[in-house]
Amino acid sequence: MLKKEDYIKIRKIVFTSMLLVPAIPFILALSIGYYYFTTSLEKSTISNLKRVAKDHGQMIDAFLSERKSNISFILHSYKLDTLTDAGMLQNIFKKLKQEFPAFIDLGIFNQDGIHIAYHGPYELIGKDYGNKEWFKEVMEKDQYTSDIFLGYRKTPHFVIALKKNDKGNAWIIRATIDTFMFNKLVKDVRIGKTGEAYIINKSGILQTERRSGGILMGKSENDLKYLNPNTAIEFLNQDKKYVYATTWIKNDNWMLIARQEKADAFKAVNKASRLIIYISIAWGICIIFAVFLITERIIRLLKKMDREKEQLNQQLIGASRLVELGEMAAGFAHEINNPLQIIQSEQSFMELNLSELIKAEQLKGSEFIDELKDSIKQIKLQVFRCSKITQQILKFGRQSEPEKKEIDIKIFIPEIIEIIAKKAFVHGIEIKQDIALNLLPVYGDISQLQQVLLNLFNNAIDAIIERHGVSGGELIVKSELKNNKDVEISMSDNGAGINPENLKKIFSPFFTTKSVGKGTGLGLSVCYGIINNMGGKMEVNSQIDVGTTFTIFLPAYV
Repeated sequence: MLKKEDYIKIRKIVFTSMLLVPAIPFILALSIGYYYFTTSLEKSTISNLKRVAKDHGQMIDAFLSERKSNISFILHSYKLDTLTDAGMLQNIFKKLKQEFPAFIDLGIFNQDGIHIAYHGPYELIGKDYGNKEWFKEVMEKDQYTSDIFLGYRKTPHFVIALKKNDKGNAWIIRATIDTFMFNKLVKDVRIGKTGEAYIINKSGILQTERRSGGILMGKSENDLKYLNPNTAIEFLNQDKKYVYATTWIKNDNWMLIARQEKADAFKAVNKASRLIIYISIAWGICIIFAVFLITERIIRLLKKMDREKEQLNQQLIGASRLVELGEMAAGFAHEINNPLQIIQSEQSFMELNLSELIKAEQLKGSEFIDELKDSIKQIKLQVFRCSKITQQILKFGRQSEPEKKEIDIKIFIPEIIEIIAKKAFVHGIEIKQDIALNLLPVYGDISQLQQVLLNLFNNAIDAIIERHGVSGGELIVKSELKNNKDVEISMSDNGAGINPENLKKIFSPFFTTKSVGKGTGLGLSVCYGIINNMGGKMEVNSQIDVGTTFTIFLPAYV
């Protein structure tokens, strides 16, 4: 019969199983809905970030293109002689700046790189730029837009330069763009609360300031990994804190990066996630309550079935006794046969001697009288031995109602060992006993406990024979008092051991590892039930090719 702790375990298993049945499809449906819903919101956020990057990239390219067009108009509208005149250059620049205030200065260079005309806040006329990279590139490609640099003026700026060939002579017009105005144009981009935009060149140098931190012309190390040669708008989500959208501008020489903190970008997603979690918790509570009610009903049914099972348990005990009796029959037959042979031999000898004495009329004072007495004594001894064995067989096989009483373990165990001792001896198995003298009695049915121990002993002998044959077997039987309240009985063998997979179901009804005809599968299950009914418990530990130990714990009867 199951104990209170067993019902608690069953309740947990049933509750868990029934909870998982509705929970799995619920979680699956919730996960799919959550995925598509949040994915849709995320795609919307990402599309917005891409759109910002694309729009501002086009705006900056348009800005640079317009400034280049302004300079190109001057280049093709005026001759070199006109532009080298200081007054004319000043007027031209004045009109240029009125049209767009982003220009800082305007200069004219000859084909050798000498600054031959200039209008602006610096003294640059006569400066030689022949070895500068920007000059070489504009001479080669006819136009050039620089990165942000310091130059002679030692302040961050960038220039746009165009070349014109006039009757074999080449000359260049160059304008400086206001970096502050250009920086503000990019820096003022707003995306939510934390979004920002900035520009880096191919070396990762900041061409505009970053609102979240970053010095103009400083290196943005974290952004180097985003310098992808792809010219299309690209969304990147490789940072733990930010989401990025990037696009190449200025003929793929600059990259515009738009980025936003994830918490800000996916604020709507996070809000929706919290709402879904709250709904899930509420629905989960409803499921748990329903499962709890169903589980309690199942437990009540199990208790009813357990009571019915107890009524059948006695029948199983009787069946198990018959099985054990059949297994021991060969050993008992051997035990009974030997005394009978001796009785027969001694009887023949007595008859022969008695016959001789009668013929010789020497019955009185004959030396045969002592031998006759010894033979009679031997007959009595062997008859007693046969009687004792027969009584043990009858006692074990007798069907009766369980009768609980005190059982003295330190006397009871040796008596059981004596029953299987001959079988063990025949198979070369040494039995060692370690029975404590301070054992307290236990309370239960003596025949049922006898059945348990005999079953375990026979199983141990079979396991030893399987591994060792008829030599090298050892069975150790111990019993001691634990905490003055429990009697512990252990049987350790050095047999074949039990497979770990079988060990988990060793006490299951009808389970057996024996071949057909050698077991019913009821033995250990019935033993477990008997010990459980006595208020105790049974445990098993085993290792393949090492051995097995069965341990019984019974409450002391005080």
